[in-house]
Amino acid sequence: MNYEIVNLEEKTVVGLSARTNNFFPDMQKVIGTLWSDFYGKGVYEKITDKANYKALGIYSDYENDEKGDYTVTVGCQVTNADKIPENTVRLTVPKGKYAKFIVRGHMQRAVSDFWQELWKIDLPRSYVCDFEEYQNSDMENAEIHIYIGLK
Repeated sequence: MNYEIVNLEEKTVVGLSARTNNFFPDMQKVIGTLWSDFYGKGVYEKITDKANYKALGIYSDYENDEKGDYTVTVGCQVTNADKIPENTVRLTVPKGKYAKFIVRGHMQRAVSDFWQELWKIDLPRSYVCDFEEYQNSDMENAEIHIYIGLK
């Protein structure tokens, strides 16, 4: 798996969150429901001051590593989070060093396959925050930039 090391500035994100883990039988349903609600219930449209129009899938508040609980948030970066829509959360993606991967293909399969492969490599992960940045909305030919927080 090819990646580059990048240093990112802090990002403020507004969206929807849920707690899960990779061994929870309904984990994919939990994450899928967040995405469905984010777009299907008009949450995306209600978020003001978007920094860009890219959707983010964020993994944070890790209990320990990929075997423990974590919070998943579906949202978008904002320039001002003083007023956020009802039932949404404000989250800060910390500045720091990340491994940046570029994944292309069917949106769901490509991301799922990526995470399966990531767990097999020896990467000095921080388990503070990881995120997916969706560059387009083409389900069959998606481009996703995935950032893995490093120690």
